Amino acid sequence: MTPYVADPVYFNGQFLPLSEAHVSPLDRGFLYGDGVYEIIPVYSRRTFRIDEHLKRLEATLAGIKLRNPLDLAGWKAVVEKLVAAAPWEDQSVYLQVTRGADNKRDHAFPPASIASTSFAFSSPMLTPSAELRASGVAAITVPDQRWARCDLKVISLLANILARQQAVEEGCAEALLIRDGFLKEGAASNIFVVKNGVLLAPPKTHLMLPGITYDVVLELAESYGQPLEIREIQETELRNANEVWMTSSTKEVLAITTLDGQPVGNGKPGPVGEKMWQWYQDFKNTVMRKG
Repeated sequence: MTPYVADPVYFNGQFLPLSEAHVSPLDRGFLYGDGVYEIIPVYSRRTFRIDEHLKRLEATLAGIKLRNPLDLAGWKAVVEKLVAAAPWEDQSVYLQVTRGADNKRDHAFPPASIASTSFAFSSPMLTPSAELRASGVAAITVPDQRWARCDLKVISLLANILARQQAVEEGCAEALLIRDGFLKEGAASNIFVVKNGVLLAPPKTHLMLPGITYDVVLELAESYGQPLEIREIQETELRNANEVWMTSSTKEVLAITTLDGQPVGNGKPGPVGEKMWQWYQDFKNTVMRKG
């Protein structure tokens, strides 16, 4: 066990200490990044929208032609056991499936007899501090140089990693990905824009990973009557926005107050984002924590 990974972990049908989970160096996840992952948020030891997360896992597995090693009930049982054993009330449960280890390195799929590798563990749910929320964070824009199936939640995330690392090296929290003059998402988050009181959200396409938190924000906007447009967002609109937010299960709703060294709006978290954060907290306490 580490401060960020609880014992036991799940590995190929067994629950065992992290120190005893060993992957073959011939595993295709190690050699090629040939696999998928999913992260399920847990509040007060209750999973949030586990069916939707497992549906996304199934869709990604189908997208890379990899058979799901467990059915819905099987994955739920794994997650429930990990959640119960972990020491934290709020958690993130990570699931990963790779195409397994053949006896050689070959780009083509291994024989169907080769078993996939399944791994899962629980970590603490770490959300932004009140001080960070009050100041907001800085971000940069970078060209979106990823492949054309960004809707698949695959483990081969090198393009995202390089973009995020560039942001870190420039003292920023996130890199916003721009493709053909349009905002797509962040390296590790979804991005929302506010202009003249209207919330703008990029549409779900094959060039964006559809986030569960993204769905919650859209639902809350509709529920509370927040003006909303789901459409492609031009880079010029992003740069002239009154507010920009990053969202994810760990970041929740976090204001980006500086973009490429320039202030967003007045350089402080804006009123629409503050309302959305409060709506999100209310939803978390009345719905997410109730299971």
